[in-house]
Amino acid sequence: MKRILIANRGEIACRIIRACQALGIATVAVYSEADAQALHVQMADAAEPVGPAPAAQSYLDGERILAAARRHGADGVHPGYGFLSENTAFARAAEAAGITWIGPDPRSIEDMGDKQRARAIAEAAGVPTLPGSRRFAAEALDGLEAAAAEVGYPLLVKATGGGGGIGMRRVDAPEQLRAAAAGTQQLAAKAFKDGTVYLERLVPRARHVEIQVFGHGDGSAVHLFERECSVQRRFQKIVEESPAPGLTAALRARMAEAAVSLAAHQRYRGPGTVEFIVDADTLDFFFLEMNTRIQVEHPVTEMVTGWDLVQAQIRLAAGCHVPVPQHAIERRGAAIECRLYAENPAKNFLPSPGPLKRFRMPEAMAHVRVDTGVREGDAITPYYDPMIAKLIVWGEDRGAALARLRQALAVAEIDGVRHNLAFLQAVAGHADFVAGRVDTGWVERTRAELLGAAAGVAA
Repeated sequence: MKRILIANRGEIACRIIRACQALGIATVAVYSEADAQALHVQMADAAEPVGPAPAAQSYLDGERILAAARRHGADGVHPGYGFLSENTAFARAAEAAGITWIGPDPRSIEDMGDKQRARAIAEAAGVPTLPGSRRFAAEALDGLEAAAAEVGYPLLVKATGGGGGIGMRRVDAPEQLRAAAAGTQQLAAKAFKDGTVYLERLVPRARHVEIQVFGHGDGSAVHLFERECSVQRRFQKIVEESPAPGLTAALRARMAEAAVSLAAHQRYRGPGTVEFIVDADTLDFFFLEMNTRIQVEHPVTEMVTGWDLVQAQIRLAAGCHVPVPQHAIERRGAAIECRLYAENPAKNFLPSPGPLKRFRMPEAMAHVRVDTGVREGDAITPYYDPMIAKLIVWGEDRGAALARLRQALAVAEIDGVRHNLAFLQAVAGHADFVAGRVDTGWVERTRAELLGAAAGVAA
């Protein structure tokens, strides 16, 4: 493989370019009109515009992107995360065009992208799942109440084709059910072109723990341990770490075994993440979903294992991957990642686009990593995810990693946009987080306290 087109932008596009440079592979960037001067465009060996700023007319236009790949003689296409990374039609179109798809088999994307089908596959692979319902088509809710009674309250209404928590609604009582289901259907139809929904039992105090897997495509797979992702706002992660605090060795082993079983069952190819809900009270775990792509938080795993997951993904796609046995994969120390966003925590974390008048991060070194797609003077546009950077630290143990994280956050500087830097500092210093006592509802329950502490930090 000599040239790879990166069908993405921002931080992940820059990350993939660095991996390609390390492997001696040329890169082709694509960009929208809003990203003409973006960092990923300047880092790549070649670049081509693919349309106006709205993603639907540029980064989601698979035909334009594949046409660019053909014009530049790209051997492969890497989708990163988001956008077209889990789009089965795009993956198949790339393969049909004779371009190597740097991702899992499109069938795996299709199977795992349908959340209800994924549940059934997980059950067949022996993975524990929560009680759930059949699917309900858009504007067809007959039998909804009976299904909810069987699943049990509280429950979640979830989009069948969804992801990232988009449109998910909690329902505590029957009188809330119809409105929640209809609202989720409408949002799902708009976001995913699929308005079907299903119901799933809600674990009131849930932790979000995921297992990084790497499948060899031949029915064998390995895991690279777990990541704790329970610090979330609006169902989306803002802090991730490995190891997950407070889990027994036996529980970690069972979760890893379940994740590898699912990947092997699917004959999965490349890096993927099997996500679990862990009941914070009982420590029982249940399948949530499988993400068939590289994850935003993959650097956490790289820091504790020494793996370069993106390089491994490219090598596998190029046919020069040598499988590593499970016993050869070791975890050392602890790593924590914080996602820095241009958003206003005091306004329900609403995006805050604008110019980055000042953007200074701690110096990158062996135990401090900064992944970003922007520079001081760039603008955070209103068109895409408002991530500014990911800050990842490593320590000999969790205490050392926490201390290094607080130091790194303290020297970071951002100005020109509203941002969550002070909020993340408040999280990193909170007694609950320090003790590992968090769940997916913790940020919402503690928001007033965290905002107060963040205001003190900012002052």
